[in-house]
Amino acid sequence: MQSSKRAPSYSKPAMFFHWTTAVLIVVGLFAIEIRGPKGSDSRLFWNAVHIWAGSLILGLSVLRLLWRLWHGSPAELAHSPVQLFMARLTHLALYLLIFVQPLLGIAMVNTGGNAVTLIGMGWHIRLFGADPVAHQFLHNAHFLIGNAAYWLIGLHTFAALAHHFVFQDATLTRMTRLSRDR
Repeated sequence: MQSSKRAPSYSKPAMFFHWTTAVLIVVGLFAIEIRGPKGSDSRLFWNAVHIWAGSLILGLSVLRLLWRLWHGSPAELAHSPVQLFMARLTHLALYLLIFVQPLLGIAMVNTGGNAVTLIGMGWHIRLFGADPVAHQFLHNAHFLIGNAAYWLIGLHTFAALAHHFVFQDATLTRMTRLSRDR
């Protein structure tokens, strides 16, 4: 499991999970923003891209969590108790986002009377039956959390950049390159 001497930066798999998830989130948000009017070919295409992005995020998130539980993470950098609390709270919220949002999307589509279809794979995911009341609630929750994601991702990005340029510590570089002693 985790060694007694923790590495100063994240491992290659941890970086892969982080940055691939980040790109997929951007793709998913972009797809939903430009999808086009209901019934259009554009909407069908971009909805499919959005669903694929969300499905990949969910799958990668499971692997990411398993990797983190097995391998651990670098020791926290010395910061004020407030900064540590905010970092932990933000990371918890991000982890909830990458698990809850795709699951809400699946539940929303299912309760709308449809299976989640992964185009090109022939997979049809149906975990719930049609339920108009639940569908509206899940739609609103998925929409609200999706909009909150912009703020959460912005906060995370701002904090990483502040640590790099203002505090001039290794917070950002630990997730962007391997340390020389690995």
